[in-house]
Order: sequence, then C-alpha cells, then structure tokens
Amino acid sequence: MGIARVLLTASDATTRERLEGRELGSELEQELAASLREARLLDLRAHVNTVRVATDGRLVTDIAREVIAATGWTGLHPAGRA
Repeated sequence: MGIARVLLTASDATTRERLEGRELGSELEQELAASLREARLLDLRAHVNTVRVATDGRLVTDIAREVIAATGWTGLHPAGRA
C-alpha cells in the first residue's frame, strides 16, 4: 500500500466559528489570519493525489469514515500482527 494523502478542509466561515470558540480577544484575528493563510498554502502545495475531505457541519465519525475510505485502510491486520 502506498502513501495516502488526506487534507481536512473547512470553509472560512467554519474556521472563524471554530477559532471563536478557542481564542480570546485580540488573538482571534491574528489566529484567524494565520489559519486562513496556512490553509491556502496547504491547498496550493498539496500533492496532486491528495484527497480533500470537507469537515463543515459534519460529525467526527462521518469525517473519519471518509478518511478511512480515502486511504483504503480497513483496520484489519494480518494474522499475528497488531
């Protein structure tokens, strides 16, 4: 099995909402600007075969299922291996 690349994405609005729940005061705008800048760089520099998984408004379990499907990982191990 080769390398599986998965990039979790969120809209700018979702990113703002999530950061508002974590950051206080003047740090919010600074963190938001940095987060948006980094997201753009990740998107531009991601390998051509990178699978993008949107996280907006989704349950963690649904996101995890999509990531597992994208990677081909089943969680099954050969006999005698963990």
